Amino acid sequence: MTRVACYGAGYFSQFHIDGWQRIKGVELVGIANRDRAKAAATGLPAFGSVTEMLDKTKPDILDIIVSPAGHAAAIRQGLAQGVKAIICQKPFCTSVKEAREMAALARAAGIPLVIHENFRFQPWYRAIKTAIGADEIGTPLQATFRLRPGDGQGPDAYLARQAYFQTMERFLVHETAVHWIDTFRFLFGNPNAVYADLRQVNPVIAGEDAGYILFDHANGLRALFDGNRSLDHKAENTRCTMGEGLFEGTQGVLLLHGDGSVKLRKFGSQVDRIIHDADTSGTFGGDCAFHLQEHVVQALDGLRDFENTASDYLIVIEIEDAIYESANTGAKVDLTTIC
Repeated sequence: MTRVACYGAGYFSQFHIDGWQRIKGVELVGIANRDRAKAAATGLPAFGSVTEMLDKTKPDILDIIVSPAGHAAAIRQGLAQGVKAIICQKPFCTSVKEAREMAALARAAGIPLVIHENFRFQPWYRAIKTAIGADEIGTPLQATFRLRPGDGQGPDAYLARQAYFQTMERFLVHETAVHWIDTFRFLFGNPNAVYADLRQVNPVIAGEDAGYILFDHANGLRALFDGNRSLDHKAENTRCTMGEGLFEGTQGVLLLHGDGSVKLRKFGSQVDRIIHDADTSGTFGGDCAFHLQEHVVQALDGLRDFENTASDYLIVIEIEDAIYESANTGAKVDLTTIC
């Protein structure tokens, strides 16, 4: 039985907890939060600090679900306790420097440190990856994702769910588009260059909430992230996929719809074929938190390789910084020294 302990009882912890409770062979042994009452409200054994929880529960996996300011200290404590693996939410740490330090400490300790970057585990992207790998669309030439969650309008934007969004000086890219930095890497490999045009639409927030990010990939492929949190898309649940995607190749096109379904249209054809059905999971992002966490358990058991280790994820953080550099300078930024 794999023992798991969670640190953090905020909004997103519900998806982590639900995922752990459904993974075969996992025992969820506790949750810690500065506000012990919030931890207790989950129904799990509650602790007021990560130190207390680690000492008393001796978990195999520490799942860190707090904001970046708490990441480094929790990782250090997990490493000192000798857990078998650590999972840490994104955005990872407070800076590239701190992230590099934590990744190095984990490597030195021989303990896997995995970033909870879960969008690549959404089942529609797995289906798209499989289709591209099976040469269903030929040589990929263009990819576009249009982020349209429709939750960013007016003075009350984000307050009901994650109020801190309003005060983030780096918002659209740091909090949201980072998912597609990693997803495009998952689908197409690391980019060679990036150009970004970012702007603020809703004046009540501190950071940017709209913009274009254009990635240059190998073999001439271009991937475009087109994001605007004030606009929506056709979906009963606009947070399912958070938008729509188009992945185009020399022999076909893959279309990602807002319900999580993926359709394939062959080049020159008028017929679409469904290769992934609409999402019926009833939870966040096609149950991607569950899929990522199950992946970590399986990797610990030697059944697969770890994805999104901290050492690999450093590239995502560095690309994020390059995006903001591009937006500030108005110039394309070369990424070959990073990637």
